[in-house]
Amino acid sequence: MRKLSLIAASPGVGLKMKNEIQPTPTVEEYLEAILNMLSESKSVLGARLAERLQVSPPTVTATLQRMARDGLIATGKRKEVTLTEHGMKMAVSIVKRHRLAERLLTDILKVPWHEAHREACLLEHGISEKVMDRLYTTLGNPKTCPHGNPIPVDDVLPPLRGTPLDTISEEETVIVERISEEATRLEELMQYLGEAGIKPGAVLTIKKVADYAGMIKVIVNDKEVLLGIRAASLVWVVPESNSRS
Repeated sequence: MRKLSLIAASPGVGLKMKNEIQPTPTVEEYLEAILNMLSESKSVLGARLAERLQVSPPTVTATLQRMARDGLIATGKRKEVTLTEHGMKMAVSIVKRHRLAERLLTDILKVPWHEAHREACLLEHGISEKVMDRLYTTLGNPKTCPHGNPIPVDDVLPPLRGTPLDTISEEETVIVERISEEATRLEELMQYLGEAGIKPGAVLTIKKVADYAGMIKVIVNDKEVLLGIRAASLVWVVPESNSRS
């Protein structure tokens, strides 16, 4: 799978953004959402962004127009949104800050993992590039956030691995790779997954796929757990023989 990388326009250009106008927290949230959607191979359209960010379509349209004016995004013939080189650089930075903030919250401050996304959204905009680098080192150079999503390294967002749980056949055993960024915004779902033990590294066996009822039954830690098809689609897994070492 192709990596999302940054190509410097001139020597010495990287994630450092000295002497550049910093984006507002709102723009950073949009950049983060766009990059997350692109990394999942999803077409980024205004309507989908409105749904993801829980804002009105007119608000999304106005914000995207400002971002295009500022050279952060471009739009295609079908109005699909892509990041420019400048926008990608900023997006990778905010994604890294967000996921490191989640690690700080869960690993050091012991904030419940289902609350980490919301709290990280408050912290990420105040973390400088210098502090981000120190935080990364202090936390032991973590590879993923608490939900299993990769943390950028050397200006590169690693490719995502896995297959949605709702596509797995009955009686297969898999390893949870990550929980979709889309799911991390849903605290009740995240709390349910956490309490059920459905976290990165957990071993799941699919016992029953009931499409007619919109439910999947899995075994985790010797317990039966029911998941809706939609919820299962946000849990990404890999074959047991192909788990992360």
